[in-house]
Amino acid sequence: MGGSLALGDWRRRVADNYARVRTAGAGEAAWAEWRATRDVLFRRHPQSPVPPAQRTGFTGMAFFPYDPSWRLIATVHEGVRQPPAPPDARGAPDAVFISIGEVRAERGGHEIVLPLLWLTGYGGGLFLPFRDATNGAATYGGGRYLLDQAKGADLGALPDGRLVLDFNFAYHPSCAHDERWECPLAPPGATVPVEVRAGEMAPGG
Repeated sequence: MGGSLALGDWRRRVADNYARVRTAGAGEAAWAEWRATRDVLFRRHPQSPVPPAQRTGFTGMAFFPYDPSWRLIATVHEGVRQPPAPPDARGAPDAVFISIGEVRAERGGHEIVLPLLWLTGYGGGLFLPFRDATNGAATYGGGRYLLDQAKGADLGALPDGRLVLDFNFAYHPSCAHDERWECPLAPPGATVPVEVRAGEMAPGG
């Protein structure tokens, strides 16, 4: 399997993995199953971001320990608009995002406010990248993703429209694994004001 068929299969499998998490609900068991399924894809699938030469010895991505306090429920504020986010220097040159509002959540007395973006091409969808103080050390310097509907990465929403933002599921863009990939990265302002010691750690470390 190659080309478009392989990409279509990758998206389907990623979306199915997130669908199982939404059905299972919150908790460490669902997170562990999500990780195990994802590691198999990274090791075996032709669309894996892991370089082909490294897949045979790939044993799985490192994560911070599961922390239930990082599962947040965020309100969406659609009236807050910003100019289109320019692609990062390491980002995908053809990716165009429109700010459709922002998400707001609280954890430990800290307010977390992040721009909520919409990808106008590549199938479209909500996109929520972020940066934090772990970038460049424990995590990739360009930040991580929480939500990418074009790839099926979506933990869902409550009936009232609030979004589930579980940072235990934060993961890296493909370019963190291999520079051959082009990835849109978090724009200015998409920064969590504290260290996010949850989710995926930097590849290889």
